[in-house]
Amino acid sequence: MKKSELIAKLAEQAGVSKKVAGDVLSAFEDVTLETVKSGDEVRLSFGKFIRRERSARTGVNPKTGEKIKIKASKSVGFKAGVKGKKI
Repeated sequence: MKKSELIAKLAEQAGVSKKVAGDVLSAFEDVTLETVKSGDEVRLSFGKFIRRERSARTGVNPKTGEKIKIKASKSVGFKAGVKGKKI
């Protein structure tokens, strides 16, 4: 599902315009990223957004086969919860 499709579904489900649904989704993304960036988690009934940290490592350039150094990085991860609605 693309973001535009998600916005349309949210708008329909909540009975609001696509503009309002898009604004709320963007605000949710911003707040989630800020919270995770600060080291906290965002917990919802269906899972939680967490910060994942990758240590520096050695990789291989697929074109040349040359070994390269990959810097340590941080990203947002998601862990599915067990309480969510059953599919």
